[in-house]
Amino acid sequence: MQVLTLEIPELGNHTHLVHDGRRALVVDPPRDIAPIEAAAEAAGVEIAAVADTHIHHDYVSGALGLARRHGADYLLSADEPVHFERVGVRDGDVQIVGGLQVTVLATPGHTRHHQAFEVRDLDGETPAALFSGGSLLHGTVGRTDLVDRRLRFDLARAQWRSARALALRDPATRLLPTHGFDAEADGTLGAELQFNPALLQDRDPFVEELVAGFGPVPAYYDHMAPLNRAGAGRARPRPGRPVTRNEVTDAILAGEWVIDLRRRDTFAHGHVAGSVGVEYSHQFATYVGWLVPWADDLVLLYDSADDVGSALHDLAAIGIEGPGIHDLDPATALPATFRRTDWVGFREHAGPRVVVDVRQRDEYEAGHLPDAVHLPVHEVDRRGVELPPGELWVHCRSGYRAGIASSLLHNAGRSVVHVDDSWDRVTELAIPTTVAA
Repeated sequence: MQVLTLEIPELGNHTHLVHDGRRALVVDPPRDIAPIEAAAEAAGVEIAAVADTHIHHDYVSGALGLARRHGADYLLSADEPVHFERVGVRDGDVQIVGGLQVTVLATPGHTRHHQAFEVRDLDGETPAALFSGGSLLHGTVGRTDLVDRRLRFDLARAQWRSARALALRDPATRLLPTHGFDAEADGTLGAELQFNPALLQDRDPFVEELVAGFGPVPAYYDHMAPLNRAGAGRARPRPGRPVTRNEVTDAILAGEWVIDLRRRDTFAHGHVAGSVGVEYSHQFATYVGWLVPWADDLVLLYDSADDVGSALHDLAAIGIEGPGIHDLDPATALPATFRRTDWVGFREHAGPRVVVDVRQRDEYEAGHLPDAVHLPVHEVDRRGVELPPGELWVHCRSGYRAGIASSLLHNAGRSVVHVDDSWDRVTELAIPTTVAA
């Protein structure tokens, strides 16, 4: 048995291809199945089965499309209400994929009908591999508030029970989740027994601590499960639609979202008035999906064909397809600007200002500037009007989120200074900080 793990950095996830040298099972594939097919071809194996551990809330699954392309079985919980044919599996079911035995394990918690898949050689000579999805992770478990926030405690208790049940299996079993781990790590169930809170704490303290640690949920998550239940990932995404300069202007005047994916320093030095700067990176789709209301019209501005291609790919992974795209001519005058500085410039500034910290709650509470107003980046568009008057000095941990927030506040007519620097420099420069009471 061999396992190939493919990292999907734009989603913060992994997909797995496990095979016996001839036939393979793919677990939790993203919408873009090309890398998986390339990996299977390089390994010289046939994709014979595809499995989703659960109906995903953070991306569009490619499982149905991959299974259809290869005439493979698509394994998914029999209790999931979906609008397509699949092989419905339940706890204890066993599927044979070539020389591999795949055992289905019910692991509710991350979702109601979550399952893990234990795979072992039929000859039993190699330690099993456990594909645990969003159940038992390396050092933690998946969050339990994505199905319905009202069920977060009930599902957290189920998550604790599922983790405990998995931990009873052979300690030599390799643990290969979909979420939250280093692809180079070689974790085992035995290792989890030493440090995973779900396996060390009693149920109720664990549940309270787990739920208290949940951060905000990106807005687009609400739309992923319905898309996956409909099998949306089987269709090729619509390509970008070229738009003219006049159409960009019309979109801004109509109040549509025009996203500039150039570097944040380039954006600050000159951009189309009314556009929002979201520099292309692996975080790009997350923040666009979080900020732009679902189904709103969207236009992307770019100066790199590679970047816009990657941006379209990443947006399609979360179900956003066919936006307008416009290549910014380098000769075009872009008069809208705002100031940038670093923490040295921040320290040396002696005049009045309003400091705006756009990090998440846990980051802010761990340490922040004494006079900072806390406004997480995903709330800036809605709550920016609440900020006090004065020049806004906006920062985050690296400068990325502060660039987005600065562009939003600049569009709202505020005088903005983007502090584009690493938070680590605050300590190095002995800038005073405090912690939440």
